[in-house]
Amino acid sequence: MRHLYVSIAEQRLRLHDESELVADYPISSAANGIGFQEGSYCTPTGRFEISEKMGDGEAIGTIFRSRQPIGVWDGTPCDDDLVLTRVLRLHGLDAENANSMERYIYIHGTNQEHLLGQPASCGCIRMSNQDVIDLFDRVELGAPLVIGY
Repeated sequence: MRHLYVSIAEQRLRLHDESELVADYPISSAANGIGFQEGSYCTPTGRFEISEKMGDGEAIGTIFRSRQPIGVWDGTPCDDDLVLTRVLRLHGLDAENANSMERYIYIHGTNQEHLLGQPASCGCIRMSNQDVIDLFDRVELGAPLVIGY
């Protein structure tokens, strides 16, 4: 099974098949840094698994609210942290990140692709919309993920 590693320091998500690097994507983690508390808008670290995949077959730029598609982003710049294109929901496997499902921590596409490569999200892992489609198509439910420094 393929596995993922997010480097907060490098702002990169890497997809591995066994020990072979399959893909390497720029991301944005939380502007508020690392943390585990609900309402902190921080990115949790540790061990996770992909618990849900949403958006298969939806148009690029599809807006998700409460994990449901509600329309397509028209490309108009805005400061909102839109959840776009695909959603990979994370289930925390460590005691400190076990609340990740309740915190709605995802890997998802963004309307702020110009900020990729620097911390800018509200806690999730943001990716470009094209990259999140690519990742979505390459990983299975239950795929392990580590978010580290």
